[in-house]
Amino acid sequence: MVNKNKNIIQNLVTAIAVTLFFIGCAGKGDDVKRLSIKMEGPASVGTGINGKYIDSGKVAAHFKTPLRIDFSNEDFPYEEFPEGIDLIFYEQDGKESHITSDYAKRFTSTGLVDLRKNVKLVTSDSATLMAEQLYWDQTGNWVFTDKPYTLITKDGSRNKGDLFDSNEDFTNFVSLNNIGKQYLKEETTNDTIQ
Repeated sequence: MVNKNKNIIQNLVTAIAVTLFFIGCAGKGDDVKRLSIKMEGPASVGTGINGKYIDSGKVAAHFKTPLRIDFSNEDFPYEEFPEGIDLIFYEQDGKESHITSDYAKRFTSTGLVDLRKNVKLVTSDSATLMAEQLYWDQTGNWVFTDKPYTLITKDGSRNKGDLFDSNEDFTNFVSLNNIGKQYLKEETTNDTIQ
């Protein structure tokens, strides 16, 4: 009799535990489904950002922006800087290049940066490029635009046009419909004609 009562109590406790387990799991499938649904909107938003990009233990870039919106949760992840950005890039030899714009978007998977409105790029050797839009390919070290631009080199030479495609230091560039003013250094030689 004691064993019979003990078995009844064990069966009753087991039945209660199984019932509580199933009651506790009821409706959890919806919670799991909600976790797997992609969240709408940005992954994060930051204000008053003063950040640094580190590469191989060295500061590669320093940037400031009033607003950074991170969409790393998208299929094609990007960062947006709708109130502008101020970037300083440090070269291996310690020289700096500086970029400012009123709007920027950086596509993190490709390294392409879309700079818009009042874009100004000043290289470490004082060349200045101004445009309303400029794309910068960080991985290819290339800048380009299909919008009007102005380039002023360190010697004061100017080049204006409707398209600009160049390496980062402007030593190899293509321009379309351009007007320019070049300053050339005249060299004298002691060669005489005989």
